Amino acid sequence: MTPLDGSRPGGRSARIQQAVHDATRELLVETERDGISVPAIAARAGVNPTTIYRRWGDLASVLSDVAADRFRQSDPPAETGSLTGDLSLWAEYFLEEMGSGPGRSYVADVLAGDANGENTGICARYAADAITQILARFPNTANPAVDEVLDHVAAPILYRILFTKQRPEAGYGSQLVTRLLRGTQTDAHQV
Repeated sequence: MTPLDGSRPGGRSARIQQAVHDATRELLVETERDGISVPAIAARAGVNPTTIYRRWGDLASVLSDVAADRFRQSDPPAETGSLTGDLSLWAEYFLEEMGSGPGRSYVADVLAGDANGENTGICARYAADAITQILARFPNTANPAVDEVLDHVAAPILYRILFTKQRPEAGYGSQLVTRLLRGTQTDAHQV
């Protein structure tokens, strides 16, 4: 998230952001959510609470920023040797991460403190980057567009996690991938 003051993280600014993120993550593990506050984060991070208010505005924005950062995948998506396998493995990982208790909390935090849509955009970009990496492995295949994978795989997973009582079962992501690729291959033959 770009701080409210418009500054770009770097140097001291980056150190403060890292300290606040680390402190927030630690408190989320150690403390009930009700016990987390800007002053508690500031004390743990070794910064003044006004620094946090100036940069993020409120607790919800801090939690949103930390949660968005949590969705970054540092390792490239796993390789199985096939487009179906790679996308299915990614979809199942996405389902497991987003559907876990912490994952649902992170999604809720991203949404709750993201008035301008910046953090949700960051999360979408992380997913799109992983999908792009997978699709690039198979240049001679009738690949769906990145947005199609987001719309037909990631979106239904998130919808079910956020808005239905029963969490999708393992295998749901793979089923969505199979349906998408079946439709993509059919469309490619019709052209």
